[in-house]
This record gives sequence, C-alpha cells and structure tokens, in this order.
Amino acid sequence: MELRLDRLVGRMVMTANHRSLGRIEEIRAERHGAGCIVTAYVLGRAGLAVRLGAGVRLLIGRELASGYIARWDQLDISDVEHPRLLCPVEELVRE
Repeated sequence: MELRLDRLVGRMVMTANHRSLGRIEEIRAERHGAGCIVTAYVLGRAGLAVRLGAGVRLLIGRELASGYIARWDQLDISDVEHPRLLCPVEELVRE
C-alpha cells in the first residue's frame, strides 16, 4: 500500500474499545530500494518529545512525555482519518 505519511501524523489513534490512545507523532521507516517501508509508529507525547528534542523531556518530565511504540502491523491505517489499534494496549512498547 502506498500512502502519503504526512496525512497520518497528528491523527488520533483509537483502541478497540473506542478510547483515544494518543496521536501519531512520529513514523519510523527503513529505506528499501527506491522506497521506504514503515516499521513503527510512535504514539503520544513521547513522540512529540522526540520530535522537539531531548531537552523537552527534561523540561516536562519523564512521566508527562510517555507514550507507545506500535509496530507497523499493530495499527490499522486503512482509514487514514481514523487509525485504530489492532491489539491490546498492553502489547505495545512503552516509550
């Protein structure tokens, strides 16, 4: 599937029980040939802290900068406007 990633950044991710988990703040990818393959999505304030710089985490504190990392296969992005989690939150990596 080919997708413009800028359409995903900032979108709220919903869980299976319709609760908001956090926004997609960062998309991690690996280069393969002429293209890239998404490997993970960083959700929540941790991703925002990464994007703004390491000093932000020191300013706002580690607890406030928490978030999750979802593997590419743990997120349903078939509806770009409404991405949703495909697994229990407990299966995600805490950032």
